[in-house]
Parts: sequence; C-alpha cells; structure tokens
Amino acid sequence: MNTTKSGPPFRAEHIGSLLRPKTLTQAYTHHVAGELTDEEFRAIQDHAIQEVVVLQESTGLKMVGDGEFRRSSYWAHWVEAIEGLDIAEALFRFHDADGNQQAFMAATCIDTLRKTAAISTGEFEFLEHNTDVTIKITMPSPSTLHFWRQGKTIEASPYASDEAYMNDLCAIYRQEIADLAALGCSYVQLDEVPLIMLANNRIRTQVRTFGRDPEKLMDLYIQSINEVVSARPAGMTIGMHMCRGNFKGKWLTEGGYEAIAKRVFRETHIDAFCLEFDTARAGGFEALRFVPSGKKVVLGLVSTKTPQLEDQGLLEARVREASSYVPLQDLCISPQCGFASTVSGNPVTLSDEVNKLRLVVDTAREIWKDA
Repeated sequence: MNTTKSGPPFRAEHIGSLLRPKTLTQAYTHHVAGELTDEEFRAIQDHAIQEVVVLQESTGLKMVGDGEFRRSSYWAHWVEAIEGLDIAEALFRFHDADGNQQAFMAATCIDTLRKTAAISTGEFEFLEHNTDVTIKITMPSPSTLHFWRQGKTIEASPYASDEAYMNDLCAIYRQEIADLAALGCSYVQLDEVPLIMLANNRIRTQVRTFGRDPEKLMDLYIQSINEVVSARPAGMTIGMHMCRGNFKGKWLTEGGYEAIAKRVFRETHIDAFCLEFDTARAGGFEALRFVPSGKKVVLGLVSTKTPQLEDQGLLEARVREASSYVPLQDLCISPQCGFASTVSGNPVTLSDEVNKLRLVVDTAREIWKDA
C-alpha cells in the first residue's frame, strides 16, 4: 500500500465521472442513430477527454481520469467487452426525497463469460499521452454485475450458482488489473454500491423476498473484491468507492455504514475507502472506528447531486470531526460521487462542477499543508 503523502489517494480527490460537454452528448445520440461513424465518434471523444484533462489539472488536482467519457454508464463498458453478458431491467429502483422513482437497466448473464475486447487499458493509454499527473482508472465492483437482478442474473446462463458465475467474472477482473499494471497504471478505484445497500434493513428485507440471504451476499461480495485485488502488484493502490447510487440526482439507498462497517472495513483487502458523507442520510462518522490502522479514508463531503456550493469552513470542521476516528494523516476529501455516472449527468452545471472541484482542492490545502 502506498503510504507516502505524495501518492494516491491524494488529499484532494474526485471520484471519476465528469459532466459530458454538449458536443459529446449529441455525438452519443448521432452515433447510436448511425449518423456518425465509429472513427468520427472516437475523434469527438478524444477531443472532449483532452479538454477535461486540462480542466482537472487547472483545478489543482494531482490525479485525473477521462471523466468516463467513453462509457454510456460507469459499468456498461464491461458488458460490452465480455461475451456472455447482456442487459435487462433491474429489480430495484432509484428514488429521490419526494418519492419519485426511476427504473434502470442492469447486467445479466446469458452465456459463459469470455472477455473479447479491451476494457480499461485503452482509457489508460490515451490518458498517458495527455497528462503527466497520476491517472486513476475506475471500474465497477464485481457485485455491480450481479446484485441488481439477484438470482435472475444467472437464470438464463450455464452457471449453476452465484459462486461459479463470480469466479469466472473475478478471473476477468484479475486479468484486467494485471494488464493495467503492465502498462504502468498505479491507481485503480472499484465503484461498489450493493454492500452499502445491504446496510439498509428495508433492502435486506427486499433481498430476502428474492430468495437471497443478505449475509451470504456480503460474504460473496467481500470474497470477490479480495480475489480481484489479489492481482495487484506492489506499487498499485486500489481504492473502493462505496456509493448509494447516482442517477440524475437520485439514489438507491439511505443510512449509515454502521451495520456493515466492521466486516467491510476490516475484511476487504482495499488500500483506501472512498465514502459518502455529503448528507444526513449517509449517517455520522462513528463507523470509521472500524477502519484498520494505516488504511486511507477519502471523505466524500461535497455533493455532486445539487448545485449549492458547500461552505469551506464547514468542510474543514467535518474533516476535523472525522479525525476523531481516523488519524488526520490518513484522511482525504472529495465529492461524494461522480458528476455523471451516466451520459445524462446530474442536475448541476459545468461551472458548478469546476467550483466544487476547486473547493475540494482549496479545502485540502488549508487542512493539509502538503496537499
């Protein structure tokens, strides 16, 4: 694990996805309609990524990504690159504070899994030619490609059990991490939603109605994460972003980390935890007492779901509060999630996004003089 102050995770972080410019969102539509060739679409993506790299560097961040601009969602590129995966409607729904719900599509398995195309390596190679700062590659956690459809995920597949399916899936993950490492990638982030959903009693009850045991699912997902990260070489940092769902300002679950903290923080072989603490529905910092000594925690204190800019003094106070449970030297700060987990993005503007990223950097510099 990287323990130096100059290495990842950095004092000021961001979680990955960024708002697509209008030229890119329009290009997605035209490409799907067959009005743009693959080459024309790729050129528009390349240009947008080059611009968003400059944007990230201009805010003072010491890490960059491609904004996930080559993806239709944070996990879709895995389905596209793996034969045997398809999409179908999820069994869960996004919602907001007013009770409005939103259905969504999720991964499902229809055949034996076989990787047939590059997944993240192309993203890394392009970024490497366009920046001198550390590159972070984000990828969905293995549970993302299972949880949303529960047992239905494998019912049309040759797999006789969840474990058999996840074993083949994790083998692809291990190869992907090894391929990234061979290119020089030193920073990977897994985006994990199901584990924090399993901290919610309402969702645990819902899972039981699907014929699944929430505790056994936790066992499966923690084991899968550990199998995946076992492939990382010395010098590669792997963080895990625990997200409550992020789709057009809506979310999938509420509640703190307490119910899963002891197991997840102590049992997963992750170097850093990127945790959401932007609203009261995320709970307090008390669960951080279970984070093992030496592991890093990135506090997601700035919301990507609303345009209101947070108060820097309040952010500093919240970091100090969290340091009662995790030493200040092991803490970092970030937005709570990406700004655009799908092409459509969250209900914020580009100006909002830039201001929030700069706020994260400014706050980190004020708290940690080495930031």
